[in-house]
Amino acid sequence: SVFSFFFPYISSVLGQCVFITCQLYEYHFIKEQMSWDEARAYCREKYTDLAKVFDLTDMRRLQDSAQNQTEAWIGLYSEPGRDNRRWHWSLPGEEYTENKTCWGAGEPNDGAYPENCVRTRDKWADYPCTSTYQFIYSWRWSDGSNFSFRYWDMDSFNDGLNNRTCATTLLERSGRWSSAGCDQRKPFFCYDDKLILIRENKTWEEALNYCRQKHDDLVSISNPHQQRWVQERAKNASTPFVWLGLRYGCAARLWLWVTDYVVCYERWASGGKTEDCDMSAAMTTGGQHEWVSQRDNETFNFICIKH
Repeated sequence: SVFSFFFPYISSVLGQCVFITCQLYEYHFIKEQMSWDEARAYCREKYTDLAKVFDLTDMRRLQDSAQNQTEAWIGLYSEPGRDNRRWHWSLPGEEYTENKTCWGAGEPNDGAYPENCVRTRDKWADYPCTSTYQFIYSWRWSDGSNFSFRYWDMDSFNDGLNNRTCATTLLERSGRWSSAGCDQRKPFFCYDDKLILIRENKTWEEALNYCRQKHDDLVSISNPHQQRWVQERAKNASTPFVWLGLRYGCAARLWLWVTDYVVCYERWASGGKTEDCDMSAAMTTGGQHEWVSQRDNETFNFICIKH
């Protein structure tokens, strides 16, 4: 079965924000039972990858579509024997950026005991997890993304068993997650990304025409969730910016999305917003992935929404 994940798409009419919907990705529930590796291969062949889960809204969508199944694979896995630990902020989707840290001298040092959390006294120091500030995790999403949302069922989850290194969603336990042996055969969830990064350099209008001719449209962003989803694509661009479907309208003296809706959510860089004719919005492909205005005749990669 297939069901679509919809996000609020915000427009503005006479100063009022009105909610409509915009689809950025779809989930697909596959009843056929496979091992985790087989399920991942199937999803990558037919769709994008095994399902990744950003928040509780995602989990409700998975659970509602599961056709009375009790358990299914998702795209989370662990490699406990490898040195693949990474720092994450506890806020889902908020990225840890190495060049924006404040470690003290010699930190992090993972001293006498495993020091997987961080405390701060002017500078950061890694510390045993008696308090919760930041955390390290060996679990990864199969598509390489680093969204930090987790939904474990601690009654059934055992991270200490090295043979249980793939994640399932327990659909009869509010969709909470557990670990299982990857060779077990279970149904699974795939997701299909509706965004596509075009690694060709085009002006804003050329990018708009390309997206409308070959896909659906240039991408629009209406909330922080969509912003984080789009910036995951922007990271792989070959230019310092990617075009968004946002342009300054001289007649209306407003920034307008290509769908003619006014901006309600925005992520402009400080000093990056220039309200002038022939200006369009681009996202930086590094750093904080903020928006900056650029001349329409500049050429960058761009992101389309697929049909």
